[in-house]
Amino acid sequence: MRLLRTLRRNLVVIAGLLTLACLVLPNLVVTVFSFNRPNGRFNYAWQRFSLDAWKDPCGVADLCGSLSLSLRIAALATLGATVLGTMIAFALVRYRFRARGAVNSLIFLPMAMPEVVMAASLLTLFLNMGAELGFRTVLIAHIMFCLSFVVTAVKARVLSMDPRLEEAARDLYAGPAQTFLRVTLPIAAPGIAAGALLAFALSFDDFIITNFNAGSTVTFPMFVWGSAQRGTPVQINVIGTAMFVIAVAVVLVGQLVAGRRRNNTRK
Repeated sequence: MRLLRTLRRNLVVIAGLLTLACLVLPNLVVTVFSFNRPNGRFNYAWQRFSLDAWKDPCGVADLCGSLSLSLRIAALATLGATVLGTMIAFALVRYRFRARGAVNSLIFLPMAMPEVVMAASLLTLFLNMGAELGFRTVLIAHIMFCLSFVVTAVKARVLSMDPRLEEAARDLYAGPAQTFLRVTLPIAAPGIAAGALLAFALSFDDFIITNFNAGSTVTFPMFVWGSAQRGTPVQINVIGTAMFVIAVAVVLVGQLVAGRRRNNTRK
């Protein structure tokens, strides 16, 4: 009976931990198999421990080239989507204009629409415009589908902002630029950062929209998909593990910085 009472009291915590374990388990498998040395072309069965792939992560032709291309596209798409999304979010929250409700509804369409439909629509648009498929079309497509996620994240933050803080800054003779840079932007920064990180992750990971609009351009997800047809090199696991570790490190650093700020505020 005591065990049942304990389980009932901690049911939500237990469910959360099990869900987290299911999410992390694939990443752990990828990490373990990054130290594997398979006998054949496919890295699906454990053979023996080896550091060869870690010593030469670019040992597979075109792997690091596709990775570099994906990082460039993700960085530029994040920059473009974050700037445009932040401006759209502020406009939707702070201003009243015609068709505001329609714009609010349209913002959510890319998130609700299946990726294959959006990919085909963008491809049709580019072909009708006579655009050559490649780096530019992929970049535009990534900005378009990341934009909605940035707007949603920033909009939620702007809605929670207290307008009296900006009014106080203006009462203290701060100009519009000073008020924005010293009051509005720092308060909205967590939402902007969250939107930017989400946009980067979505852009770097995208395959369907990229595959439709890439032409001869090969990003890292497309390279992984192509490699899976011929044999999966261990270096793919190495890159995946490195990206996972970097992402976890960024989150931990953000949590530490936020914790220190809260402690300083309390003092």
